[in-house]
Amino acid sequence: MRLRRFAPYGAILLVSVLLDQAIKALVEANLPLHEKVDILPFLALLHSRNTGVAFSFLSGVDGLWLSFLVLGIIVFIAVLAARTDATQLLARLGFVLIIGGAIGNLIDRALRGFVVDYVYFHTPGWSFAIFNLADAFITIGAALVILEEVLHWRRGKKAEERR
Repeated sequence: MRLRRFAPYGAILLVSVLLDQAIKALVEANLPLHEKVDILPFLALLHSRNTGVAFSFLSGVDGLWLSFLVLGIIVFIAVLAARTDATQLLARLGFVLIIGGAIGNLIDRALRGFVVDYVYFHTPGWSFAIFNLADAFITIGAALVILEEVLHWRRGKKAEERR
């Protein structure tokens, strides 16, 4: 059964979306908007709302159009994931994390009209964008896909050298 092969990835997808949504619900319920709670000198929780995509890009665009854009990207990534070789475990895991993160943020956009962000890296003279677990899943997923490609390329180079 081909579907049975994808069951672990489905479980990872479900857990990533549920975990993301649970944390966002906790932030919405317990941390007032724009309130900062310092955890470390460079890390804080800061409840924020993002109406755009990464780094507030496209924040002026209608939420419905952004939702369709994200849905299209999810479908595209799912097609790429389905076409990966069974041996490309890092890439498959990466694609699942990307899709899970995108779905988590899409749920926010559909239900709330914005994405809940809360992780804030900063120093006294510098601050990084505020993001959430879904964004972290997308970033880690992309890194895994790139890592898989680099490893695949290196394996190919080594095979050529042996000839």
